[in-house]
Amino acid sequence: MPVKPRRRRLARRALGAAAVGTLAWVTATTGVPGGAPQHSGPTTALVADGAPGSAVEDFSYPQADKILAEKNIVLKRGDGHITLADCVGGTGLLEIMAREKTDKICFKVVGDSGWLTLEIPAVYAIRGNDYTTAVDMTVGTEEKSFDITKNAWTPVGEAADTEGREHMLVEIRSSK
Repeated sequence: MPVKPRRRRLARRALGAAAVGTLAWVTATTGVPGGAPQHSGPTTALVADGAPGSAVEDFSYPQADKILAEKNIVLKRGDGHITLADCVGGTGLLEIMAREKTDKICFKVVGDSGWLTLEIPAVYAIRGNDYTTAVDMTVGTEEKSFDITKNAWTPVGEAADTEGREHMLVEIRSSK
């Protein structure tokens, strides 16, 4: 009985993955592909009968502690598609105005969609970019969502609240 095309593809993928794993093992243990050992330092160990180890992504924002210390902005978690950016450097950024900050806070959005959880108090306006963007904000125990107008300033938080209460920005979601 002939092998079906789907099984052939799966077999080719398995063989390709085995070849890549072997090359990675040779490189890790010798220093160069196909070369002799370069040093007598620590060796690598096989995991679970030769299967590769796994990496677990917790979506924590990289260098969040440094950003908190330098800029007093709490960045918690995200998918990496919305990142803090220098406002001076460009166009197409999400721009955030907060009463407690003298300068705008900017974020760059890349890819088809992105999300970021954070804490910025007293946010009152956000300028959108080419993405469809929504933000979640809290005031006390109440949570409010705002749709951000593309490429224009949108009043949010206390600027959109009839009581003028201070709101904290807690999440940004963007998509194309």
